[in-house]
Amino acid sequence: MWIYILRRTLLLIPIFFIISLVVFSLIHLVPGDPIDSLLIPGSTAQDRVELTKAYGLDKPLPVQYGLWLQKFITGDMGQSIIEKQPVKDMILYNMPFTIRLGVASLFVSFFLGITLGIISSVAKNTFIDYISMIIALLGVTVPAFWLGLILMLIFSVMLGWFPVSGSGSLKTLFLPAITVGMGGAGLVARITRVSMLEMYNKEFVLLLYAKGLSRATIVIKHIFRNALMPVITIFGLRLGWILGGTVTIEIVFSRPGIGSMLLSALYRRDYPVVQASLIFLTMAVIIGAFMADLMYAYADPRVRDVYK
Repeated sequence: MWIYILRRTLLLIPIFFIISLVVFSLIHLVPGDPIDSLLIPGSTAQDRVELTKAYGLDKPLPVQYGLWLQKFITGDMGQSIIEKQPVKDMILYNMPFTIRLGVASLFVSFFLGITLGIISSVAKNTFIDYISMIIALLGVTVPAFWLGLILMLIFSVMLGWFPVSGSGSLKTLFLPAITVGMGGAGLVARITRVSMLEMYNKEFVLLLYAKGLSRATIVIKHIFRNALMPVITIFGLRLGWILGGTVTIEIVFSRPGIGSMLLSALYRRDYPVVQASLIFLTMAVIIGAFMADLMYAYADPRVRDVYK
């Protein structure tokens, strides 16, 4: 197992360098110049040249990338061109809001998804099964930002149960978490249902019924446990994608976070902030997949036996 973990960990190093190069290149290909946001009316061409030199934007792109990467690896993410603050401080301030929303959304995805999947598999081809799968289908197909607006209209504007925006209490977290988590819940529900239906036909299930075990015990303790493998894989992948999915939802619900900071920095061409934010969100997806690999290897010894 340790050999497997070591090999998977070492793979993260070249992946990080590739991601950093892609992010840096894409940012500098976007039309616009952050210096435009700094120049005051009446500024001269000399003022532009001095500001460009002050922020190191006059150097060739390979040189800029090398200097930026060297600082980034040591924990120095640079200084925001617009806000005049260390990017690291801005990331650390906004990160808890994004992580809090991501964790809550992940809980919604798997609690609701697994519950719907179990109910649907037990009540196969019944009205309850159809309703559960319709809910799952809506969760997968409905755009998150549209669902957020609908939930806001119903539960905030019409019923007044939850605040429209903000991040000061658990109430402000409820609607955004439902909005982000519904997409994952639909996917988890469908995968759980299919996996459990496959297990119902296994010989060990007939043996458990022959031993006189109750249906609830067989479903929860044995069938569901053996059907968890695909769900474990989805868990790791959703961990990263949910953090990325909070970008638009933070804007919809006017919440602080990495997503709100990223979109604001993109609008103003604040290169250091955009680069750090994109790397954070991208690495969250990669680390989520890495965790899925580890959980899969822990649950299935055949996976890690390949590396012995």
